[in-house]
Amino acid sequence: MTTSARKASRAPAVLVLEDGRTFRGRAYGAVGETLGEAVFSTGMTGYQETLTDPSYHRQVVVMTAPHIGNTGVNDEDPESKRIWVAGYVVRDPARVPSNWRSVRTLDEELTAQGVVGISGVDTRALTRHLRERGAMRVGVFSGDAIADEAAMLARVKAAPEMTGADLSAEVATAEAYTVPAIGTRRFTVAAVDLGIKGMTPRRMAERGIEVHVLPATATIEDVYAVEPDGVFFSNGPGDPATADHPVALMRGVLERSTPLFGICFGNQILGRALGFGTYKLKYGHRGINQPVQDRLTGKVEVTAHNHGFAVDAPLDGPGDTPYGRAEVSHVCLNDGVVEGLRLLDRPAFSVQYHPEAAAGPHDAAYLFDRFVSLMEGQRA
Repeated sequence: MTTSARKASRAPAVLVLEDGRTFRGRAYGAVGETLGEAVFSTGMTGYQETLTDPSYHRQVVVMTAPHIGNTGVNDEDPESKRIWVAGYVVRDPARVPSNWRSVRTLDEELTAQGVVGISGVDTRALTRHLRERGAMRVGVFSGDAIADEAAMLARVKAAPEMTGADLSAEVATAEAYTVPAIGTRRFTVAAVDLGIKGMTPRRMAERGIEVHVLPATATIEDVYAVEPDGVFFSNGPGDPATADHPVALMRGVLERSTPLFGICFGNQILGRALGFGTYKLKYGHRGINQPVQDRLTGKVEVTAHNHGFAVDAPLDGPGDTPYGRAEVSHVCLNDGVVEGLRLLDRPAFSVQYHPEAAAGPHDAAYLFDRFVSLMEGQRA
């Protein structure tokens, strides 16, 4: 640990929730001030993938696992080019990382990227509070940024809420790029980047798919300029109720009956495109241990989640939409939340979770094969 990092780790820090509850601890990572939405993640591993997931933009992530940073940081596991979380909350940070791939500590990485965090917090009590009261705005203040509680609370309440936030364009690529197929190229897919994770096009490339990753602002002409066999809509941050452009774009794809696959934010976009509403969950699903049932097969999968919004679609059977009949294909067994949609008369489906599953589990990897089957069927 560097001298500056050691000094930062000793600095006092305060976490202030918008309902006035406070937690005190020590600085972890950069020293200063950060604001965002307080959410908790139940994953016991994969913290690098969590930190670099663009879907966490403007969120302060509370880790429920008590020991964080044990394996340090490497240069192979990030899901994007930077850390996206607005802040980080842990109970017991590792003093010394131990892993053969580790090249630096998590504290050093957070400091280098300017991510303000707090350690020494009773994350169990904080998580119980968020489960009871719901996700809410939060501020983390450390070092000279600490002020009297009224002033810090005022800063938190002045921060923007996640409801109504249009964020996908802030995290998406500015320029189109291509991920080549591994081995023989079998298909071409246009992937609309709303906050895509790096593992997602890699999972498609492993199946012989050449992936053209397009900006969130892509037009229908941009999508079809790559002559796609299928179109993919990625995960991403923000309120799906604001995503009018992606919804219009997806409707253009549905009208052409091109095979379509969406995950996470892409599932919410499909819901809106079909005429369903969306709503904000009380505290959301975040972690790599969420049980979901595939209603088509009856199989229960342990899956990776990161969503604070959900689709409001009927669970009691197929319903009519402007693009034919649609049904809920997957459901969360914890709370009955819609976790997937499927069109019965056009080649389109989506799930609310992450089948690319970095850092695991891999129960849902078959969904990429299902997408391949749709493209094979359309070609035939």
